[in-house]
Parts: sequence; C-alpha cells; structure tokens
Amino acid sequence: MKLASLKGGRDGRLMVVSRDLTRCADASGVAPTMQAALDDWVVIAPKLRGIAEALEIGRTAGAPFDQAQCAAPLPRAHGWADGSAYVNHVALVRRARGAELPASFWTDPLMYRGASDGFLGCRDPIVGDPAWGLDLEAEVGVIVGDVPSGVGIAQAAAAIRLIVILNDVSFRNLIPGELAKGFGFLQGKGQTAFAPVAATPDELGSAWDGAKLSGPLLSAVNGQPFGRPDAGVDMTFDFPTLIAHAAKTRPLLNGVIVGSGTVSNRDADGGPGKPIDEGGVGYSCIAEIRSVETIQTGAPKTPFLGYGDRVRIEMNDAEGRSIFGVIEQEVVR
Repeated sequence: MKLASLKGGRDGRLMVVSRDLTRCADASGVAPTMQAALDDWVVIAPKLRGIAEALEIGRTAGAPFDQAQCAAPLPRAHGWADGSAYVNHVALVRRARGAELPASFWTDPLMYRGASDGFLGCRDPIVGDPAWGLDLEAEVGVIVGDVPSGVGIAQAAAAIRLIVILNDVSFRNLIPGELAKGFGFLQGKGQTAFAPVAATPDELGSAWDGAKLSGPLLSAVNGQPFGRPDAGVDMTFDFPTLIAHAAKTRPLLNGVIVGSGTVSNRDADGGPGKPIDEGGVGYSCIAEIRSVETIQTGAPKTPFLGYGDRVRIEMNDAEGRSIFGVIEQEVVR
C-alpha cells in the first residue's frame, strides 16, 4: 500500500493513496498520523490495507490526490540517519581532491545523524544562499519500526516498514570547514525533502529484494535530465546493513528514517560516470559531476544551484508510472 500525509498541524493527516497516485482516502479514523500508524503497526497496518483495497476496487470513491498538498510522509521523525552506501560516490569525491580512499570504507559504512525535527514536503522550496554551494542529493530511504541495539542483519531487514525517496539538500561550501573541526555536519546540511508517498515493501514487487530497491532514480535540474542511476546497482551497503550499523550501540525508535546516501553508478567501463547527454546515467548530486570534471580536466565547470533553479526527483516502475510521486523544489531566498 501507499501512504501520505496531507499538510495540517505539525504531523499532517494520514491518507491512503491509490496505486496510480490519482486518488486518496482519509485514514485518520484509523490512525491520525503516520507516526501513530507506525507506533501500533501490527494492529493498524491491516486496517490501512483494507482501505487501500477498497480504494483500488472502487468500493471507496476517495478524493483526487494532490501531491502539492502533501507534507513529507513523516513531517518530523524520531531520528534521521543517512549513510553513504554507494562508495563509488565517495571514491570520486575523494579522488577529485587528491585524497586516498581508506580500505575500511568498503567494509564499514559512513553515516551521519541528521536533523529530523522538520522535514520538507515535496513542493516546499530550498531556502539558502548560493554562496553556501547549494546541492541536491537524490536518495532512497527506509522507515523502520523499533530496532534493538546490536541487532543482526535479518532482524534489521524485518524492521523495514516503508520505503521513500528524498532530496538530502547539502551546502557544499560549508561542509569542508565543519569536517575540518573533526566533529561532523551541522550547518552543512539543509532541510531534507521527501516525495509525497511512502510505500510498503510488498507494493514494490520485484524491484524490492528485501534489502535494496532497484530502478533508475531520476533527477532533473531546470527541466534538463541530470541523473538516472539505478538504485540497486553499485550499492555497497544495503539497507539492513545500514540499519544494523546505525543501531550498533543504541536502539532506533519506531519511525526512524535511514537513508542510502547519494545514489551513484560506475560507468559501463568501470570509470567515472558520464553525463546523460554523453550516454551515461548521470549523477544524483552536483558535487559528483564536479568531481568527475576535476578528475578529467583539472577543474569543475558545473555550478551549484542558484536562486530560481528547480530540482525534480522521482522514480518510476517498469511501466513508467510514478511510484512515490515527485519532489519538485525551487531555490528561493
């Protein structure tokens, strides 16, 4: 089934959405919010499935589904931990600045704990100063149930409740100074935006193998295709591995979101990825194409985002139908 949160209050109002994203049904009588549904998932999920089934067969008429009226599926969450599961991305960025990639990066995931107290909806603007180096990061994420500390991989996989896609906005020019302090991200990360719909694993069919989501993650900047890497390819650390890593020393509470990090594919010949207009799959963030440009020519040429620029992120199924809806954001002052 597919779920969304209509804007209203701090936590939105829970809706069940039709498979084709054209209709929705109010589910607030079953659970007022997404977090309330997650808090009693074993009891609530079957009731939500009943609404979803009624919506699909027309027993419930529902109402037109307007993505623009949606908050993030979880407008605020108990936690947000973002990994860097595609080591190809890390390798390119480090190579561009002449830094060696430690061997441990292939076996021990990179991860940071970000702000979860206020996520953006799919049409909310990106607010920032272009001097900060504004960048998109197209990613896949999972929303988990309670995860005990020290969890194993199988138990981590069983904790996955919903799958989402997101834009983890980064301020690239602020990050180096922060990391140089030896602590981590704070000002270098903007508010994360989510596509309007969260899907249960069974809704994704063969694209979801229990650990990762396969299929091109599409991004565009100002209407021009920017990236279409396959989220199931070159993912060094799958979601159960990322969840177990995040929960090594402390539990994850119901509703924590774990992100994949920037989706990144190697080129077919094993080299740095190519832009779409050169026959490649492109990129999921501007920092990566700038890294490739630096490696190849000695300097980056693609600018970061500026005022008025528009970012679009989505993922389609095998028939070309949108799975999660569309993130479409404009950069504003």
